[in-house]
Amino acid sequence: MSAMEFLPVLVMIAGIVLVAMATLFVSSLLRPSNPYPAKNAPYECGMDPSGEAAAGRFRVPFFILAILLVVFDVEAMFLFPWAVVLKEIGLVGYVEMFVFMLLLLVGFAYAWLKGALEWEA
Repeated sequence: MSAMEFLPVLVMIAGIVLVAMATLFVSSLLRPSNPYPAKNAPYECGMDPSGEAAAGRFRVPFFILAILLVVFDVEAMFLFPWAVVLKEIGLVGYVEMFVFMLLLLVGFAYAWLKGALEWEA
């Protein structure tokens, strides 16, 4: 492969970077900049924030649960292509997916034992 074959890719990357930088620059010139305390306060459905959220502290378990959901959904998404080509990849692919599923179960058990799946009201 020669370097000329990568030229269209480099031109595309340069164009993307240029458009992104131009967009950020123009938006910084056009936007209003008037921060005030009410604008920087946490927003809770149109009501004044109360409890821990008023001080800027948010409950971590919600974010841990959301991250676990995304991780397990993405990992489960890998099962579909594997299932489609299972006959073609043979025993080696089957063993690799078994190890992958075992690691998923270990991660799930770890999260469960650490209490990341418990939701306190």
